[in-house]
Amino acid sequence: MSNTIIVPVDFSEQSLIALEQACNVAEVLHSTVILLHITDEPAFAFSAAAKAAQEEREIEIRTRLNQLCIDIQSKRKIDCSYELKEGKIYDQIAEFSKEKEARFIIMGTNGSVGIKKKFIGSNALRVVKESEIPVITIKGQNHNQGISTIVLPLDLTKETKQKTAKAIELAQAFNSKICIVTVTESDDEYVINNLQRQVNQIQGILTNNGIENSADMIEKTGSISESILNYAKEKNADLIMIMTQQEQNFTDLFIGSSAQELINHSEIPVCSIIPIKTEESLTAIFN
Repeated sequence: MSNTIIVPVDFSEQSLIALEQACNVAEVLHSTVILLHITDEPAFAFSAAAKAAQEEREIEIRTRLNQLCIDIQSKRKIDCSYELKEGKIYDQIAEFSKEKEARFIIMGTNGSVGIKKKFIGSNALRVVKESEIPVITIKGQNHNQGISTIVLPLDLTKETKQKTAKAIELAQAFNSKICIVTVTESDDEYVINNLQRQVNQIQGILTNNGIENSADMIEKTGSISESILNYAKEKNADLIMIMTQQEQNFTDLFIGSSAQELINHSEIPVCSIIPIKTEESLTAIFN
């Protein structure tokens, strides 16, 4: 993995807000930032006039991207460059990020509002589905500069090791507090005890890594995603970390409904991690 952050930019307000947040992260992680602009226009033109217009448009895009890089490097201690690609937006983002072995993709989203030929909207979900790189989606417009508080939802059905490792990585870099939350849908004593056991083990790992932490078990109010979002707002969180696939669905490009709702509706940035396939169970990981 390289220390590179990929930022899809289409010059919309939300993509520029995401770029600002990406620069905040890059400064702390000492990361290189690559601005990625993708057009789905064909690589060829049928007439001289169309070809000239296409070339003029590319020059304009390169000029704007280059100016963004100049502005970033003049204000911050960040190495910044840009790339232009053609093709399906979500495919190109996923492929380019994999090629660069990026640390993160940070991109803007307008949630459930789909806008064709834009990075925002439904493309963000497609990127999350297809990318092997952690994706931080930025929907809200007002954000803190750093990451003071990370909300880490846990349950018994999701892979936890990799999400916890990524949370530790960010918490150590930003000196963040991690707030563990479990949303209960059952009053079954066996389930509650298992949840509590795993929460205690995660807290032990965080404490051993020098990370301030807390844990809360809350009852579901509305949907699971609504419960998590309400909790994150109460904690004034700067980031919510989620897994996007259930262990039994590793072979499918699938995002569960709770993950989709969080990405679509959260004004707080959401870091989505697709777990690497593993045979380890939660018991094996934490015993």
